[in-house]
Amino acid sequence: MNVRNDFIGDIVGQDFRTAAIFKQNGIDFCCKGGRTIEEACESKKLNAEAIYKAIEALPSKQGGSIDFNIFPLDLLADYIEKTHHRYADEKIPILQAFLEKLARVHGERHPELFKIRDLFTESAQDLAMHFKKEELILFPFIRNMVKAQLTGSELPNPTFGTVENPIAMMKDDHTVEGERFAEIAELTSGYNPPADACNTYKVTFAMLQEFEDDLHTHIHLENNILFPKAIELEHDLRTVQA
Repeated sequence: MNVRNDFIGDIVGQDFRTAAIFKQNGIDFCCKGGRTIEEACESKKLNAEAIYKAIEALPSKQGGSIDFNIFPLDLLADYIEKTHHRYADEKIPILQAFLEKLARVHGERHPELFKIRDLFTESAQDLAMHFKKEELILFPFIRNMVKAQLTGSELPNPTFGTVENPIAMMKDDHTVEGERFAEIAELTSGYNPPADACNTYKVTFAMLQEFEDDLHTHIHLENNILFPKAIELEHDLRTVQA
């Protein structure tokens, strides 16, 4: 797999197994996927050759792996909504309850728990609004574009102008979440609980890490696959209609 001149987001889009390599090296593949490996390594003072070799050493992809690049856009929107939106909706109240308990019981010895709780509360509120904007505005328009492509019908003009406008808003939201969870990861020492942590403490940190991993996958599917293809599809449809 020759990736030396490719953007990181495109690399992960072609083979999601590479996400683990980037994550191990602290390289953001979702919100900052529009960089080459060389550019990312230069900013973090990493050895690009080591990352190239790790990617090249990956075995051939097995037939069971999911290639999201071949998903029709309406199916990909459905997948994101039913997999990642539902996951977040299910886990957020559980994590909020756990974080509130940790802050109350352990906050005196570990005051960083208050900041972690507050950051996650902000994330929960912002993600709820973000999901609604996608589910009620952006995703329905993407489905309408796919329908227009399949049926040859005319694509109506949405109130938001071009699809690039809501996509830009969604990407801004993604950047905020990426930065917020980077701060949470730092405050938790990479989701490593302290020596005096109880079982709830350990479970909460493990759940937070799982939540961040799912969010990164979610953002990757949108920023690096769904959004650029939606912009391209709209351009193609408008060109035909012109």
